[in-house]
Amino acid sequence: MARKVVNRKELREQAEAAEQAGTATKKKTPSKPVKRKSRSKTAKEVRLKAFWGVFNQSLRRVAIFEYADRKSADVKAEELSGSQKTPHFVKLVKEVIEE
Repeated sequence: MARKVVNRKELREQAEAAEQAGTATKKKTPSKPVKRKSRSKTAKEVRLKAFWGVFNQSLRRVAIFEYADRKSADVKAEELSGSQKTPHFVKLVKEVIEE
C-alpha cells in the first residue's frame, strides 16, 4: 500500500493565504470549562501544654501537676504506691490549650 504524499510547501502556502485573508484553516473546538481544584483547608494550629500525670496500674489518671513540679508528682506517686499497695507512676501528659 502506498501512502499519499503530502506536499508541505503547498499546505504552508494555503495556510499563509488563509491568514492573510483573515480566516484560519483550523477549526475551533468548544473548550470544556476547567474544573477548579478545591482548596484544601489548612490545618489549624493546635497548641499543647505539658503536665505530669500520676497514673495507677489501669492507666487511670489520679493526679496532675504542672510541668515544673516533677518532684511533687514523684512524691505523690510514692505516697499512693505505699498506701494503696498498687504501683503508681508518673507520665508526661500533653493537653490542648483552648483560647
